[in-house]
This record gives sequence, C-alpha cells and structure tokens, in this order.
Amino acid sequence: ASEGKDGVSAAENTPPWVPQGKLGERSSVFYSAGQFFFEYLVVVSLKKMPDGHYEPKITYQFPKRENLLKGQKEEEERLLQAIPLFCFPDGNNWAPITEFTSETFSFVLTNVDGSRKIGYCRRLLPSGRGVQLPEVFCIISCLGCFGLFSKILDEVEKRRQISMAVIYPFMQGLRESPFPAPGKTVTIKSFIPESGTELIELTRPVDAHLEHVEFQALLQRLSPHLILHIFASAMLERRLIFLAEELSVLSQCIHAVAALLYPFTWAHTYIPVVPECLLDTVCCPTPFMVGIQMRHLERVLEQPMEEALIVDLCEGKIIRAVGDEEEILPGKLQNEMLTSLNRHNNNNNMLTSEQVNALVSEAFLHFFVRLVGHYTSHIKWGRSGSGTFQERAFCKAIASKSCRRFVKKFVKTNMFSLFIEEAEKSRIPHEGNG
Repeated sequence: ASEGKDGVSAAENTPPWVPQGKLGERSSVFYSAGQFFFEYLVVVSLKKMPDGHYEPKITYQFPKRENLLKGQKEEEERLLQAIPLFCFPDGNNWAPITEFTSETFSFVLTNVDGSRKIGYCRRLLPSGRGVQLPEVFCIISCLGCFGLFSKILDEVEKRRQISMAVIYPFMQGLRESPFPAPGKTVTIKSFIPESGTELIELTRPVDAHLEHVEFQALLQRLSPHLILHIFASAMLERRLIFLAEELSVLSQCIHAVAALLYPFTWAHTYIPVVPECLLDTVCCPTPFMVGIQMRHLERVLEQPMEEALIVDLCEGKIIRAVGDEEEILPGKLQNEMLTSLNRHNNNNNMLTSEQVNALVSEAFLHFFVRLVGHYTSHIKWGRSGSGTFQERAFCKAIASKSCRRFVKKFVKTNMFSLFIEEAEKSRIPHEGNG
C-alpha cells in the first residue's frame, strides 16, 4: 500500500503550486509554536485588461523578500503566481459594484516537496463612494488555525476601511510575535490614529486538531444521515465533490469533512475551492475531495466519473451517489453515531462552536476506537525497535462480522497505511518493558 505515499503526482500541465497533496500532515511544521504567524500578506485586486475583462493581480505584498537564494526565489515566484487564482477562483465575470458582503475562506497549496501552505482570505469591498471592485486580503501561513486567522482578518478589514497605511504596522507587530502554543494567548499592541493603542488578544484552541474546523457549518447544511454517507465514502477514499455558491461555505464544509477522519488524514488531492481554470484537472482517476461553485454544475456532470459522491450544500442533498452509501459502515456503529449527531443537532443553538466541535469529534473518534483501536496490540516489535503490523491477526480479532467486513476494506486504504507506518516507527515504551 505504498504507491500513493508521496501524495498524488501532479498532472503534467498543472502549475507547480497546485494542491495535490495530503491534508494536515502530522509533521511538526504544521503545529509548532514559536514560529512566524505568517509568511506573507498579499492583496489581490482586479485589474482591467485591454479586452475589457478583469484579471486578479497581486497589488501589495508584505514583507517584500530581498536576498533570496535562487531556489527560494523560484519557489516564491510560483507561489505568488498561484495565489491570485485561488483568491478569485470564480473566474473573470466581475464588474464594479456598490455592495458586497465580505467573506472568509481558505485554500491549501502543496509544493513539489510536499510542504504545505494555507491561504486565509477575506474578500471585501473597500470603503469609498461609488462603484468599486472587491479585493482579497490573503495571509499565507504554514499554520492551520482558521479561527485565529479569521480574527486577524477582522482586524485587517477594520484597518482597510481607514487606510492601507494602518494595516502595515499591525502586520509588522504580528510578524514579531511568536505563534502561541495550544491553549495559550499572545497579545499584540496596535495603534490606530484617532482611536489610540489597542491590545488584541489571539488565543489558540487547546485541541490542535480542531483548529481549522467548524463542524457547525456541516450540521447546519446536511442531515446527520448524509454526513455519515459522506464520512463512509471518505473512509473508502472515493471521489467527493461539494457544490455551493459561497466560497466560505465550501471551504468550511470541506475542512470539516476532512477533520471527521481524525486521527487519520486524507492522503489525496484536496482543493476546498477549485479555480475555474483547473476544473478539468479535478476529474482525475485518483481519489479527491474538492469544492466547486454551483454555477459549474453542468460542467461537473459532463465529466466521466466513477465512484463519485456529489453533494449539494445549498439544498442539503446528494446529487449523485454510488448507491451503496447506506451499507458501507457497520450498522450498529452507524446507528450509535446517528443518535449522537441527532442529539447535537437538537441542542445546536445552545452550544458554542467549540462545544459542537468537541462533541462531534468525540463521536467520530469513539467510532475509530471501537473499530480499530486494538491496532497497538497487533504491532510486533523487533529487537531493533522497529515494528511490523500483523494485519491478518488484527482483522481476525474483530468479533462482529459486519465490523470485520468493513475493516478489511479500510486497511487497504492509503490513510490506514500511512497511519500504521507512523505507528510502526514510534514505539512508546510500555511500563515494565524496560
């Protein structure tokens, strides 16, 4: 099961910084405290081309990087080329407008070497008289923490309405602050002319794996029943396409679906919002989890696709399915999860988004513990300290027939293989074993 270990190889003609890779690597870079909050803040504006249509271009970049080595410079150029595409994935059909509700969304870019960067975006209409074009403030960071960056973008937007000049000192202050450890807070001093100095507190949630997640977004749009169909399809690494018009809905819901798989990670193509010009590269034969704007539905349905699940997040329904989704998960465990999701649905208005996150992730984690939690006792440790997973014995140890049938499929997935590979490497010495 090692063929997909390095993620999915990019199609020949896709630009280098296109998301191909694995979501949420368990590498230290994704969650280490003390490093820079962000690499860049860029502003992407729409520029009128000679033929009359508008094209997204970077009009501001902070910090400007000097003295880059040749390799770094090329990587930076590739990154800066890809960003405008993902800030305006909805193509060139823009025209000046007078009103626009700002929206927040994010995208993930995977470099050739497998390193990942996240783009946190706020699309807004600058204040001013008359018609204007929206612009996108995009923060590029290696750190996955959606709530925290939404708060930073609130501050950026507030300053943008005064003037671009007051954004710079705030971002400079942020760059000089270390990224806090989980559960910790960092305070940033910020001066705004007329209103004086403000202290802005940025706190990281205690639970690192829920930093990029809003399960409420999913529960508000889909019934628990459908969520389990999607979860089952993701566990078997099928193709998943989500449709919605708003970029924020797409990015929130897709991050939430990927997070349901914790402690496993989606190991294939993952694009929360597919730019229009990349629509055709999406329908590759390998598994993928992607978000596409509703206006492209016709194009999606024309693509030849097998074993795909197409989910309409606006109507809360499944447009195309394989047909066996109801039968994938073991019945008893599926019913237990339905009961627990329905319970959260009934209390949904009473709970904070952190509480919903904790309850939902607990229900899914419990499912994995019940199903495959015994994996540790089926790793045989050699003298040299490396382990070998005993797959047959592991499957045999499952008493329930329906659970065993499901696990036999699940152990063949990339996400299970990658998880076990990690486990074979990291022996945690048990007490009494010296």
